[in-house]
Amino acid sequence: MVSKFYNRRSILRLSTATLATLSTAGCLGGQSSSAQTVTMPGDLKFEPKTATIEPGETVTWTNESDIDHTVTAYEDEIPDDAAYFASGGFESERVARNRVTEGLIAPGENYEHTFDQPGTYGYFCIPHESSGMVGTVRVK
Repeated sequence: MVSKFYNRRSILRLSTATLATLSTAGCLGGQSSSAQTVTMPGDLKFEPKTATIEPGETVTWTNESDIDHTVTAYEDEIPDDAAYFASGGFESERVARNRVTEGLIAPGENYEHTFDQPGTYGYFCIPHESSGMVGTVRVK
């Protein structure tokens, strides 16, 4: 009798854990991701080079290299009604370029921005722009 009770108890415990996992997976499976991660690896690029998201979603840039980088929007490459974005919280490309050290993202750190307006957003890393460290966010 004890072994039957123990087996039932084990089965109930496993069933509950399985149902909880399936419930969570079901909730997450039907929704699109609310975030996109772009990494900055050690080869002076953004990966992926183009991130595609929905309005209201957030892009998180993660510095995986051993040097500092920035995420700086090209002011003339964002939609007219869109908010300007740059690591350091600057309100214009000119200010971001003039105060570059305040916008640096150290190794292991992140910067994130939520995109509300559909359109294409061009951005770059100020210290490595001439090396081709540029990227794009497409908001559908």
